[in-house]
Amino acid sequence: MYRGTNHRFVRTLKGTAMALAALTLLPVLPVQASDYRQAPSQMSGLNARPLALGIGKSVVIDLPRDIKDVLVADPKIANAVVRSAQRAYIIGAAVGQTNIVFFDASGQQIGAYDIAVTRDLNGIRTALRQSIPNADIHVEGLGDGVMLLGSAATAIEAQQAADLAARLTGDPSRVVNNIAIRGRDQVMLKITVAEVQRNIIKQLGVDLTANMSYGTSVVKFSNSNPFTQSGQALVAGNALTTSFGNGPSVQATLRAMESAGVVRTLAEPNLTAISGEPASFLAGGEFPVPSGVTCTNSLCTPSVTFKKFGVLLNFTPVVLSEGKISLKVSTEVSEVSSDNAITISGLSVPSIKTRRVDSTVEIPSGGSLAMAGLIQDQTKQAINGLPGMTQLPVLGTLFRSRDYINRQTELMVLVTPYVVRAVAQKDLSRPDDGFADASDPQSDLLGNINRIYGVPGRAVAQGQNYRGRFGFITD
Repeated sequence: MYRGTNHRFVRTLKGTAMALAALTLLPVLPVQASDYRQAPSQMSGLNARPLALGIGKSVVIDLPRDIKDVLVADPKIANAVVRSAQRAYIIGAAVGQTNIVFFDASGQQIGAYDIAVTRDLNGIRTALRQSIPNADIHVEGLGDGVMLLGSAATAIEAQQAADLAARLTGDPSRVVNNIAIRGRDQVMLKITVAEVQRNIIKQLGVDLTANMSYGTSVVKFSNSNPFTQSGQALVAGNALTTSFGNGPSVQATLRAMESAGVVRTLAEPNLTAISGEPASFLAGGEFPVPSGVTCTNSLCTPSVTFKKFGVLLNFTPVVLSEGKISLKVSTEVSEVSSDNAITISGLSVPSIKTRRVDSTVEIPSGGSLAMAGLIQDQTKQAINGLPGMTQLPVLGTLFRSRDYINRQTELMVLVTPYVVRAVAQKDLSRPDDGFADASDPQSDLLGNINRIYGVPGRAVAQGQNYRGRFGFITD
């Protein structure tokens, strides 16, 4: 048997001078060639016991018979000192591996040890226990490096252990981190995207066409005013045509229209992802966009790719500690628009209006992040007409057009992350809980298509005595 401490050895040697003298005078018995020849079978099958030592550390070995010879494969790595007939000390000198074999007077092997001398790991073990008490981390020597084994509650604890070991060893490349994560946290992200767009368009213009003949002279006049901001008129307009016998004819097309619209966008996606892993959500669709033309036998067909639009959400959560979350979130709201549309080979390709928000924050579980104030107010106005005539008071209106556009957009994004915990099945609800079709009299006489019921067996929590309909309602 052997004991893994050197206290007994230190107590035996009185003082530093005596220890040095003892280590100098104690015999290290060399192996003899004749002994090697006498016991080839024992040397070929050592049945060595593994033994780990730190640099400058020693262990006491008690053997069953008297020691005659000692074989040390590499004295630079470890050395053996015989203190008494059946006791020896093995001392680690440098990082490396070697083996030590003990023989009795008859040349028989009485003990063999595979020695692995590594760094002193007790300091690292103590530091890890103090800094991360809840983790089950084991430290093992690996050559001149350190291997971390065991498990930790979170990836943050595992990284902290690796950083601490790297600082104590002085070289991060000598630290091998094999710590397993016991349970990776999951994060549910509740997102509310609310957007309101208001559009006001005003158009006023007159197109004049005149045909006048005087004898052999013919004068034709045509003035068509475009709406450059909108790109086109909202309506075709009303035509007013006047003629005087066989005399001049004048045709006027009046285009006057005002348009006001409101667009409301609301999305409330809930996503769950493992800590450190990304997740995405899209509520919208894809529209085709020509990407090229393929011609075969003089027949050309356009190739099409699809672009996404709608409410797009991407986020990556990282649980830093209990209840604290580092969150990288990207939210995008886009829609197909005819503004800036182009026409390719008779095919109209629309554009996309996009509002995008990117942010990285640290907030507690259940805390909310509001990304608001994303307000855009855009006004476009243009007047087109016949030079000179547009400046005439009152009559100048007949020779010009006015195009006015006002767009107001406000976007707000609410983000609330939660560290996910297990939930009982009885606490879950579905949209179809309690749903039942309406009877024929209710459908025919009252126009109902369904009846609303409470969930069977569901007990209402104390203090939540609601009146009227509540829960999931399908109209």
